[in-house]
Amino acid sequence: MKKWTVLDSAETPDGRGLVLAEHDGTYSISVGGSELMSTRKHNSEEKLAEMACAGLRTKRGVRVLIGGLGLGFTLRAALAALGSDATVVQSEIVPAVVDWNRNPAYGLAHRELQDKRVELALADVAEVIRQSPRGFDAIMLDVDNGPAALTADGNEGLYVFSGLQAAKKALRSGGCIVYWAAAPDHPFEKLMWQAGFEVEVHRVSAHTTSGGWHTLYLGRHGAPGKVAAQRKRK
Repeated sequence: MKKWTVLDSAETPDGRGLVLAEHDGTYSISVGGSELMSTRKHNSEEKLAEMACAGLRTKRGVRVLIGGLGLGFTLRAALAALGSDATVVQSEIVPAVVDWNRNPAYGLAHRELQDKRVELALADVAEVIRQSPRGFDAIMLDVDNGPAALTADGNEGLYVFSGLQAAKKALRSGGCIVYWAAAPDHPFEKLMWQAGFEVEVHRVSAHTTSGGWHTLYLGRHGAPGKVAAQRKRK
């Protein structure tokens, strides 16, 4: 049986080991020995972009933000969903992850990163959000396993009330934000409502034909304090 081959390693900002490995054409990124993402299971990452970018293809001057490059699936899906004059700001805090995606030998996102619509920000996505009032038509966040399953303590700020408020301020009128999560988190859903979002909760398969399920939280501008959600499930 063919073993996994470690191709490269790096460190997260909090000092945890990040590893890129390959097995029979499949690529995986793990942190601290736990797999974060794989090219075998990417359906929910594509749905993240499709939901966030729905209805934006014909809108002029669209600007969207993706937090977390991963293996490039969300970026690829966003570019496919948007028009030729759109701008996709791809935020990634670990330079090595960008290098892995740029390497054509791996077949990840080297073409997408060369797309003229892409602006790469080697920065913490939370900082990009704070510095961009009314800057985006859509924000896609896939920087960790979700509000209750963090692998990096530094990501916590994205999921607390102040982080949700900052994200709302970074959205243009009618904009939306979508959070990827490994599992449902009802307190986080309630917090989104309290921060002023109208919330949709989508259950999405990790793989198109098999595998586990992930949760996508889509937030649009709504009334603060409203917690009785009309949930849409998929």
